[in-house]
Amino acid sequence: MSMRLTLIAVALSSLALVPAVHAQSQVKIGSASPLSGPSAHQGKDIENGARLAIDDLNAKGATIGGKKVKWVLQAEDDGSDPKLGTAVAQKLVDGGVVAVVGHLNSGTTVPASKIYNSAGIPQISPAATTPLYTHQGYKTAFRVVANDDLVGRVLANYSINTLKAKKIAVIDDRTAFGQGLADQFAKDVKRLKGAEIVSRQFTNDRATDFNAILTQIRARRPDVIFYGGMDATAGPMLKQMRALGIDATFVSGDGVCSEKLPQLAGSALGDDKVVCVVAGGVDAPLEAGMAAFADRYRKRYGISFQTYAPYAYDATMAFAAAMREAGSSDPIKFLPALARIKYQGITGTIAFDANGDLRDAALTLYTYRKGQLTKLRVVRDSVDGGAR
Repeated sequence: MSMRLTLIAVALSSLALVPAVHAQSQVKIGSASPLSGPSAHQGKDIENGARLAIDDLNAKGATIGGKKVKWVLQAEDDGSDPKLGTAVAQKLVDGGVVAVVGHLNSGTTVPASKIYNSAGIPQISPAATTPLYTHQGYKTAFRVVANDDLVGRVLANYSINTLKAKKIAVIDDRTAFGQGLADQFAKDVKRLKGAEIVSRQFTNDRATDFNAILTQIRARRPDVIFYGGMDATAGPMLKQMRALGIDATFVSGDGVCSEKLPQLAGSALGDDKVVCVVAGGVDAPLEAGMAAFADRYRKRYGISFQTYAPYAYDATMAFAAAMREAGSSDPIKFLPALARIKYQGITGTIAFDANGDLRDAALTLYTYRKGQLTKLRVVRDSVDGGAR
């Protein structure tokens, strides 16, 4: 080989080494939620919360095993559809994610969890509340919100002991989330006694006309109407309730407890006529941190967060903390660290029980006044659903 060719070969080989010298490991986190359809605003909230965490991790130069990594978010749209949810789950697995923040709906979270479990990839839902999710025996399934057992118990307790309801009507949207929550609520109403369920109705999560079921309910003159479903259907339902002259207090779970409900319900919202609960919440010592997060979110995205962004943020950060503790982004290595994690997040201490449920889970009761979501109180997990 001539001297010139030798020099060229050496130069090329040196250039080939440059990417390797400056190579940076990539850690890809998946986000799965509805980015289209009636619940797109809630799903985007999850993506935005996770993306804000990814941005923070990169800005801080968060390392794993002493090595700097590039944090990446792969966000996918599950459309609140169970079949699409499993397809999205497989896409994330095939795309090389090492952890998943999602899904929003219980109906997509449960079937998707089987895909992640088979692949050995941990999943933290920032929103799904069905007890089934964490009771399948999967070591990969976690959540950072309370489950329906507690949600139903707290709302039943509040309806009977605070609202003094004697007659209660129950409606659900036939989704895994809505029906499961309504069933649990009805079960706890019967357990607590003091009130009668005078009507049990159902609709679907795409419905817009509720006059038939509401007319039947009106005849029973309930004090409270409980709805298991999302804000996209609750808004028009409230309008039709008021149009029919139904003055009952509307009680529901976190699917309804959003900043968008006032837009969806308009003047039908009223003051103190809607009571809802978020399956999470912060006590006084953490309120400043949550307010700071809300301000950062507003500056980053130009809107207020809906419900789940702080929980998606904490889920992402919990994954990162587990990876740092294990010194690896390999799910096999950091999954045990995640199961025993004790991470102080925006929403509180992230620590899981043997099933993957959040320990000492909090709930926050809200109402609406002058079109604004107004906090009533934070409730911690307890047998009777009372505050402590």
